[in-house]
Amino acid sequence: MYSILFNRCEPIKFKRFQNKGYALFSCLGKVVIVGTLSVSTLTYAKADGISTRTTDIDPTGDDKEVMLEDVEVTGSLAPLTLGKAARMVTVLSREEIQAAPVQSINDLLKYAVGVDVRQRGALGAQTDIGIRGGTQEQVAVLLNGIDITDPQTGHNSVEYPVDLSEIERIEIIEGPASRLFGTSSLVGAINIVTKTADKSSLDLNTEGGSFGYFTIGGRTNIKTGNWNNQISGSYKRSDGYNRAKSGALNTDYEGGKAFYQGTYDDRNINVKWHAGMSMKDFGSNSFYGAGSDTQFEHVAKVFTALQGETKTLWLHIKPAVYWNHTYDRFEYFRGTEEVVPFNHHRTNVFGAKANFYFDTSLGRTAFGADYRNEDIISGNLGEPLDHPKGSGDDTDRYKYGLNRSDISLHLEHNILLRDFTLSAGFVVLKNTWNKRHFGFYPGVDASYRLNNDLKLYASWSTSLRTPSFTELYYSVGGHIANPALNPEELSAIEGGVKYTSNGIYGSVSVYHNRYKNMIDWIGDNVDGKHVWRSVNFTRVNTIGVESSVRFALQELMPQQNVLKSLNISYNYINQNKHDDGLETESKLEYLRHKLVAELQTHIIGNLDFDIKYRFQKRNGNFTDRDGNTRKYHPYSLLDARLSWNATSYTLYAQANNLLNHKNYVDFGNLPQPGTWIVVGAKLHINY
Repeated sequence: MYSILFNRCEPIKFKRFQNKGYALFSCLGKVVIVGTLSVSTLTYAKADGISTRTTDIDPTGDDKEVMLEDVEVTGSLAPLTLGKAARMVTVLSREEIQAAPVQSINDLLKYAVGVDVRQRGALGAQTDIGIRGGTQEQVAVLLNGIDITDPQTGHNSVEYPVDLSEIERIEIIEGPASRLFGTSSLVGAINIVTKTADKSSLDLNTEGGSFGYFTIGGRTNIKTGNWNNQISGSYKRSDGYNRAKSGALNTDYEGGKAFYQGTYDDRNINVKWHAGMSMKDFGSNSFYGAGSDTQFEHVAKVFTALQGETKTLWLHIKPAVYWNHTYDRFEYFRGTEEVVPFNHHRTNVFGAKANFYFDTSLGRTAFGADYRNEDIISGNLGEPLDHPKGSGDDTDRYKYGLNRSDISLHLEHNILLRDFTLSAGFVVLKNTWNKRHFGFYPGVDASYRLNNDLKLYASWSTSLRTPSFTELYYSVGGHIANPALNPEELSAIEGGVKYTSNGIYGSVSVYHNRYKNMIDWIGDNVDGKHVWRSVNFTRVNTIGVESSVRFALQELMPQQNVLKSLNISYNYINQNKHDDGLETESKLEYLRHKLVAELQTHIIGNLDFDIKYRFQKRNGNFTDRDGNTRKYHPYSLLDARLSWNATSYTLYAQANNLLNHKNYVDFGNLPQPGTWIVVGAKLHINY
């Protein structure tokens, strides 16, 4: 049997395994480790995109880069490692996540140079996340590869049932991704990948700091044989950094998360499942208008999913089913609805998908189908219901609603050669809400390794986005929505280069996004009153340059042990809008310049010090509370973290906005907090 197997195997050259006493072979698309052989005797490598990561690699210096290169990422329909992916995928590793001076996942994404994080309040109370000049409505958000994008509004999409301590990595796919994730991913996607411990263990953590901030959480993991079960929970609260004119709290926050995930893994199949909940109450200041500075919001979400994958069949089968539920209540005047009634919304999303892939001498082919049903009942969004719904004393709370479904079919082929990867495919999509026929959206991604150090990327992709329920039916406050809106569409090209050698790791990419059928609000006159109507007509062109470089200082200067690494990233965007001279509400409020820098240092013993710098210059303007038009001013922020990292525990102190920069805003009229100091501790026990 073994002689037959190895007749169809080819050796993999991998410098990390030299002189380790074993060798790796690529056999029928799998990796086999064989003892007593020396890798130094192997003559060439076959790049098959399968992870060769082992547990004896130290995640410092260039070993960290090796580990990331061998992580499977969601940059294609078929599973490929980051090193073989034909498109550039930004990965925030677990080490980066744990070292960052942040209190939420949304805070962490601020350090991704191609991501625009616009917060209305701290602790991720409400955050809009865009990619490469796009808006919060144009980005798909995923949890372990499952789409959790909120169809009601992008304001609620970046809600997660997990804390930072539970995340293995965050993948950021920049550029159109409809052929991967359907109608939510016009400009890209963010995938949160959770960690499952490889041993039974217990983790506890707590933090406290400025503005009455406090959080506590824990996780326990039980591993027995092929089974792994993990459950976690956390609580977080803050008084907030701002108050209403009356003196009442209006940026306060209180919330909790609970998450359970399990896996079963043997030589034939892998099955994983999760169920989670996120609940929060927060003062929303004057988020939605200057008429009240005591606005308030309650958001509760439930997430469930079941996924599987076969391992030994020639045809790999990856089915999944999921259900997401959201309840949202908005109060324009906190605690009272005599003047303005509360807004209640309830959404349910059910999805099922089946993906398949197989390997031949011509490469790896993937195909499949997705079905996603989105349902909303609301106090003001949707079509009038024949029978209003509600409960208790408010039996007719939900007078409106809508149900729609997305159906998609996709096909992709990957050519995987020693130095060249080509991924080409398409998706056909249909939404039951509109009268459009199936849309066809192709894409091609390619990468070529010029030598051991230099790699080239190029891609052309197309995508679309289905309007949110809010865009279709929000008809209050001088707005008249259009339920007949068409999907937005995007065509993008990108080229780039990646350099990896001798402690220096860099990349540069240039991209051009061309939008059409963009949803915008145009000024109109109805019965002598000025109103805004939602229409499809705007065309937007985006040209951008994104670059980054990382210096592994311990590798470049091995004689010292203080400076660990220096990272510098920069993104530039220029957009222009063709609107035929009409009055439009869109102001193209994108980040024209974003610069992020990080220095990691080791002081003494287990003591580390990390410092992060961020500069942002936003295009556009806003109207202040006095009716004056003001431009967004650029700002710089400095964050730092001092940590003692022992084997079983971590103690740390961190500060955000260390220089106490005041009156900086991501949205007009909503100033962000000054210096925020936090101290915390983490405990890890294996049992």
